[in-house]
Amino acid sequence: MPVRLPRPASGETFSGQWQKFKPATPEFDVVVIGGGSAGYAAARTASSLGANVLVIEGGAEVGGLCILRGCMPSKSLLESAHRWHDIKRAREFGLVAKAVEVDMKCVQARKRHLIGGFASYRRKQLQRGKFTFLRGRASFLDAQTLLVERGRIQELVTASAFILTTGSVITHVPVSGLWETGCLTSDTALEATRVPKRLAVLGGGVIAVELGQFFARVGAQTTILQRSKRLIRNYDPDVSIELERAFKSEGIDVRTGVKLLEVRATGKGKKIIFKRGSKREEIVVDEILYALGRKPAVEGLNLEKVGVNFIEGKMAVSETMATSAPHIFAAGDVVGLHEVVHIAIQQGEIAARNAVSHVRGDHEVPERVDYRLKTLVTFTDPEVALVGLTEAEAKAKGIDFVSAKYPFNDHGKAMIGGHEFGFVKIIAEKSRGEIIGAEIIGPHASDLIHELIAVMRYRGTAQELAAMPHYHPTLAEIITYPAEEIAEQLADG
Repeated sequence: MPVRLPRPASGETFSGQWQKFKPATPEFDVVVIGGGSAGYAAARTASSLGANVLVIEGGAEVGGLCILRGCMPSKSLLESAHRWHDIKRAREFGLVAKAVEVDMKCVQARKRHLIGGFASYRRKQLQRGKFTFLRGRASFLDAQTLLVERGRIQELVTASAFILTTGSVITHVPVSGLWETGCLTSDTALEATRVPKRLAVLGGGVIAVELGQFFARVGAQTTILQRSKRLIRNYDPDVSIELERAFKSEGIDVRTGVKLLEVRATGKGKKIIFKRGSKREEIVVDEILYALGRKPAVEGLNLEKVGVNFIEGKMAVSETMATSAPHIFAAGDVVGLHEVVHIAIQQGEIAARNAVSHVRGDHEVPERVDYRLKTLVTFTDPEVALVGLTEAEAKAKGIDFVSAKYPFNDHGKAMIGGHEFGFVKIIAEKSRGEIIGAEIIGPHASDLIHELIAVMRYRGTAQELAAMPHYHPTLAEIITYPAEEIAEQLADG
């Protein structure tokens, strides 16, 4: 167990004296710092291999970013907004809806109830796991020693290997006057109980477009100001263009290629001054949503003491999830590679297996993360999803490929559902037609993408996908249309 340090006398510290309390041999095989999705996966995996594991969670709440301030609360809010949007379209389907309105307090109450249940389950997993669980803030004293502060209690923890899974925090991009004027962040916006009349969203990534559409659908006049030339840059340009087209159709003002200059508080609201090209523009809004990204949550860990390096603000890790310090591994959002839960879990499991191998001195080749089936989803309406390579990534890798796409607005089941936007695109390498990537923007894209994941998992071809029977009429059958086109292209040589 951790070694409790005696309380220092008033005005004294244990600087340099903690070493006399340090055990002669490490108490734990592996210490996991952070109890979110990646951390729990790492701890569960390492302990299943027989390692003596400790998990340290230093957050104000237990549950991890996904549950507390990420995936789950945002999707709860979006579900309410999307349902409300469907109700407003009732007349289109021959239905009459009366006396329906958005009650933000009830929307938030539902969200809190759901998140409370999810967080409670995660707490039980950590408390009942086959490992030791400790609440406290950790910092490195040396390569094998942590100081854990739990209120006024200070303890030493020693281990042979460590796994960092501390998640991410909002990064504060400097914008003149923004923080003095005040704004919502991607954290605080999740707790909003009122809808601003006029809202500006700074950013065009996943968080920006999801929360931007949420506020637009519950009543805010919304403007998105994006620095780059398009929204959601992780997808191909045609996907970004289609999402922008869908947003504009419901009144969201999308402005790309923006350089933010200044934010000022005025009597009429918050004025945002920016440039697009050589043109200077400004808008006045009631509230600003800052969604310009996140960074690894490593403050206070003293990683500089143990040789953990960063490159352009991201933790430098290999495909084995090892940092530049060979006995320290990392997984999840703290790494900053692909900030999604299923990849965080995969990284955590691999980090754990490699950490245990390191502790035991195994000479086997370390396990590596395979991002071939990398999957991303954006839960806007239309939803956006991808697996594997985009066209841009395939070109950058020099892969000889063919691609084809088919629109939802020409597909019977989608038309019946009133879905006007989106398409399915499949990318296949030319030699045998193996599918190497796919993008879907449209209804239920988050679900439909899994058929492509399954086919790609077993290195299936476009020809094989085209030959698979699909029930009619379903949304899923649209996937066969680009597959058939690719099969025809390859047959024609």
